[in-house]
Amino acid sequence: MQMGQPVPGTGPAVLPGGYPACPAYPDSYSSAGDPMWTYFTAVADQDGEVDAEELQKCLTQSGISGTFSPFSLETCRIMIAMLDRDYTGKMGFNEYKELWAALNAWKQNFITVDKDGSGTVEHHELKQAIAAMGYRLSPQTLTAIVKRYSKNGRIFFDDYVACCVKLRALTDFFRRRDHLQQGVVSFIYDDFLQGTMAI
Repeated sequence: MQMGQPVPGTGPAVLPGGYPACPAYPDSYSSAGDPMWTYFTAVADQDGEVDAEELQKCLTQSGISGTFSPFSLETCRIMIAMLDRDYTGKMGFNEYKELWAALNAWKQNFITVDKDGSGTVEHHELKQAIAAMGYRLSPQTLTAIVKRYSKNGRIFFDDYVACCVKLRALTDFFRRRDHLQQGVVSFIYDDFLQGTMAI
């Protein structure tokens, strides 16, 4: 199958550009009776937003990482960058809820592909996980991802989430410029740097 062609039966709808359709998230959310609100407000600044260190604390207290190691500060930074639509370097509660939904989906995906229960995924398992999310990547790109995120050929949960965050954020950045949804865009250098260095 050529790059740029839809992949039947691979999870989320895959657009011709080789990336999945972007999920819709509500713009507003009622926090009444939500335990996530408790975690969030316990660490949020007076402005009602969290920075990377506060997000790390919030996610650790919430237990989202389960039996896996807590998320690193760098992973928390790129989580914020992925959803920081107002470029404040912080995350509000609605963005936190969106992140929570994505983290739960990635965690389920990780557990599903970790067939041996090792708490890590290997190259072939990562390939399955990425395909299950609807991405269609070349073998060369998968190899580059494994080299970047693995330790001795194994990818731990924190690195897996960092990979998912970066893949989604870069795909969203690219998608916003791929007006014809064909997997081809033209960048000016400064736009490219702004989009990639922020993540």
